[in-house]
Amino acid sequence: MSINSDYNAIRSYLLAKPEAVEDFPFGPDAAVFKVKNKLFAILMHREGQVQVNLKCDPAEALALRDIFASVKPGYHMNKAHWNTVILDGSIPENELIRMIDNSFLLVVKGMPKKNRRSIELKL
Repeated sequence: MSINSDYNAIRSYLLAKPEAVEDFPFGPDAAVFKVKNKLFAILMHREGQVQVNLKCDPAEALALRDIFASVKPGYHMNKAHWNTVILDGSIPENELIRMIDNSFLLVVKGMPKKNRRSIELKL
């Protein structure tokens, strides 16, 4: 299965991140992925599609929305720092992986050094 269109494949990739955990604080339709209690992705079924919210640098977030029709401002998130990616297969798999990795790294980078250290050793 391809990560750019398959819920279980992307879920597995998100959970493979160092110290990643999955939670369902918003109900069964929105899987929240955190590292050390910090959100880095939300995987959901919405409007009949699989979608993922990912953290992003504000300038890059805008650029990705211009490049890919399936990248939208973050659903129920700070739209400057989050994108919603519709997993319809239109984004190349390596680009989606880069977006996920970037979201994870942005969250880790914002942590205090003592919290970052254990994660950075696993990257």
